[in-house]
Amino acid sequence: QVHVVESGGGLVQAGGSLRLSCAASGRTSLIYTMGWFRQAPGKEREFVASIMWSGGSTSYADSVKGRFTISRDNGRNTVFLQMNTLKSEDTAVYYCRAGTDREYYFGQGTQVTVSS
Repeated sequence: QVHVVESGGGLVQAGGSLRLSCAASGRTSLIYTMGWFRQAPGKEREFVASIMWSGGSTSYADSVKGRFTISRDNGRNTVFLQMNTLKSEDTAVYYCRAGTDREYYFGQGTQVTVSS
């Protein structure tokens, strides 16, 4: 089993930046991808960004391309999400997800609030 814990959320003004972190533990050798999802009030959870653990290829939702950057530190089993030029519509609970060949594991989430 894999456990992931997010950190780094908070309140920021529109145009500002935040950096989220997600640390994985447990059977981390099974992880092949990690990513970020978010869920705004009254909306479904949506994909934000992902990164392959081997090779580091990345993928982004259109809504965050050019503003968010996902990166990883394999040695610390940690993935980061650098969020720049934040908008009010980025307000949501951000969830980290780790993927193995059998299952995906979500964390408890961290709140990001962007004030306009």
